[in-house]
Amino acid sequence: MPWLEDLGQGFDRIASRIATLWQDITGGMALNQLWDDFKADAQAGYKFYSKDVDWASFEQHKRWKRRVHIARALAWAMLRKLAPARRVFLLLIIAFVVYTLSHGGGDGPLILITLGLLLLLALELADRVTMKRDLEIAREIQRWLVPESPPEIEGVEIAFATRPANTVSGDYYDAFIRDQPDGNGRLLLVVADVAGKSIPAALLMATIQASLRSLAAAPLPLAELVLGINRYACANSLAGARFTTAFFAEWDGRRKALTYINAGHNPPVLKRDSGIIERLEASGLPLGIVANRGYDERETAFGPGDLLVVFTDGVIEAENETEEEFGEARLLACVTGMRPAGAAEALRAIISSVDAFVGRTRQHDDITALITLGR
Repeated sequence: MPWLEDLGQGFDRIASRIATLWQDITGGMALNQLWDDFKADAQAGYKFYSKDVDWASFEQHKRWKRRVHIARALAWAMLRKLAPARRVFLLLIIAFVVYTLSHGGGDGPLILITLGLLLLLALELADRVTMKRDLEIAREIQRWLVPESPPEIEGVEIAFATRPANTVSGDYYDAFIRDQPDGNGRLLLVVADVAGKSIPAALLMATIQASLRSLAAAPLPLAELVLGINRYACANSLAGARFTTAFFAEWDGRRKALTYINAGHNPPVLKRDSGIIERLEASGLPLGIVANRGYDERETAFGPGDLLVVFTDGVIEAENETEEEFGEARLLACVTGMRPAGAAEALRAIISSVDAFVGRTRQHDDITALITLGR
């Protein structure tokens, strides 16, 4: 019957609209993914607010009183994150809730309370959206400062990846050819990690990138290049509070040799074609601590089949749901067990190993890795 067909089509349209709305709300994520994300957000939020709580002060209280004091301290920590005017507004709402509950108010006060909370939420969201837009612009600028794709160089294959903990990162990586007076251009590899995260670290990272590119244009030995960057970093490190760990290496394709300086950075992993694992240990302090202290160059062979893995501490300090770190032992096991067909494959294996370990736990530090494979 026609009316039944119209009714069926009407239900189909409603179902389609509901499905589209649900798709928009969930971003196409399954329910288990939404729940995992919510748990990760809740854990991250708890850690964020609990940093402002003096946990030692609760030890003197009995267990039931301790919970009350902890709840009050967390509530105060949350309240302090609001602007003063919004704190007062929220306290007025809470006072109104208490008054309404004690006097048996009807639906009217409940509606006013709901509207007040929605207004406060809207103000906070407006701030967040504005800040996110500015951070997105900063992220685009930061992307311009690092190579989008690895250079193609005879004798080596390069792959790199970075994943900021927030919108912008304090990690820096680079790979490019430096011209030399003897006409033998050398490949410069750099990975650096500015202490801290987000905007302050990203701004210092940008200044280090600018000084590196400027100094690298001159035919300086690697030690002098790093010394110049260190002096610049010291002038902008807030008396050492914003130091930077970094690894610099120059690869000479003619001699199949790698000259490197490790300025307080995590020792990169060098896996020989024979399977032997070596670590390129630190040979100096991080950048930004002592202005006129020089850096000693070290040299090692780097030929076909050799694999160099340079990483920031975000890789080995990545945590899972139980706050266990990925650690160097797992990284070494991953590198030791691989026989990659290319640098990109080795990079994917490392990142996949980290991702499988942490699961849905929110990332708390910038993650960067640069892989170089001898050909």
